[in-house]
Amino acid sequence: MTDPAVGALGRHRAVIVEDEPIAREALVALVASVPWLVIVGTAATGPEAVTLIDRERPDLVFLDIELPGHSGLEVVRRVTNPPLVIFTTAYDAHAVAAFELAALDYLLKPFGAERLATALERARRTLDEGGAELTRERAEQAIAEGASERTGTAEPLTRFFVRDRGKLVLLWTREIERLEADDDYVRVFAKGRAHLVYLTLSDFERRLDPQRFVRIHRTHLVNLDFVSHLSPIEGGRIEVLMRDGTRLEASRTRSRELRGLTL
Repeated sequence: MTDPAVGALGRHRAVIVEDEPIAREALVALVASVPWLVIVGTAATGPEAVTLIDRERPDLVFLDIELPGHSGLEVVRRVTNPPLVIFTTAYDAHAVAAFELAALDYLLKPFGAERLATALERARRTLDEGGAELTRERAEQAIAEGASERTGTAEPLTRFFVRDRGKLVLLWTREIERLEADDDYVRVFAKGRAHLVYLTLSDFERRLDPQRFVRIHRTHLVNLDFVSHLSPIEGGRIEVLMRDGTRLEASRTRSRELRGLTL
């Protein structure tokens, strides 16, 4: 909804999208106290959010990811002019997708006033320094890449964000040594650390450079740049020795494919 009673005291226009009434009211109260922001509307569902954002064209949107109708990620993909976005969610599993969509920040519920203030300061600097247009361009590019992925024409993924010691940090795909499926997650091994990411191994296989990353097993995807050598073992299979000493056994089908590689 749009509230005409909200004055034009704020320098930048904001929209809040949250399906839980109590959480929405609490966030409205916090944001309403920010002197450089004016709340021009709130929404409780994905479709409402798309309509509101396209109508009001806010500078900044506080966007929950788990929404009825469309997810917050889908909202960003559907709006005509992507705004600056601060995602709010109780689940950190969506962090990679959120930052692929050029999110300004990512607030993990329950977050306090201090954490919100940090996100708001980052938003204020971005808006005041004219970074909003660049962020929108990044979002539009990410959305275009997502559409290309669905049609099979996407460029290989070159970077994404992972959670490391409570922070979201940038990881270049060229730094990845290998990936290992772990139930609904994938362990990404890079620079001596293992990062747990809420994506499937097939998701990564579709987005990573096939000239560099090879699926050797239903649970293993390796970066050929970090392979030391291949060795035949019993049963016609191939053992893959990584540079860090890790030994991985390829499946029979993948072993036949590996024999065709020239390292």
